This record gives sequence, structure tokens and C-alpha cells, in this order.
Amino acid sequence: MKPAGQMTLTLTPELEQFVRDEVRRGAFASSSEYVRDLVRERYLKERERAEKLKALDAALARGIADAEAGDTMPLDEAFRRLRAELALPDETQGK
Repeated sequence: MKPAGQMTLTLTPELEQFVRDEVRRGAFASSSEYVRDLVRERYLKERERAEKLKALDAALARGIADAEAGDTMPLDEAFRRLRAELALPDETQGK
């Protein structure tokens, strides 16, 4: 098993006290555990964001390819279909 990496962090006195207080109240076993938890949370959030951006890029690429191939529809028809799919009222019926 590969040993864990080590880092030295410098915190303001206020942040250091906050971390110590979190450990003291029992939220975490140690300052290191607290920092690891914060980094892990941020890492997972960024990874999720990157996955969402990748999916958005793929959807945009599909849409551009469809448009270039002539596979399009009038905007009012697209909104009508979306409203129907989402079970929203059709605002054009009252006009």
C-alpha cells in the first residue's frame, strides 16, 4: 500500500481555532481528518462538475450535428413538445 502524502498547511489564527474547535466538539478525530474531509468534499464536487460539463458538451455537439444535418424543427413546436413532456400548460392555446 502506498503511503499517504503529507502537506504542511498554514492557517490564520481564526481558522486554526475553528479547526481545533471542530475536533474538540467531536466532529472529527483530528485536524488532519477534518482537512482531508474538506479536500475530499471539494474534489468530489469538482469531479461532478467536470462530468456535468462533459455531458453538456456532448449534448451541444449532438445538437450542432443535428442542426448541420438539417434535423431541426420550428421553435414553437419544440416548446410545445417540451411543455407536453413536462406536463406544463400550453400557453399558446389561449391565444
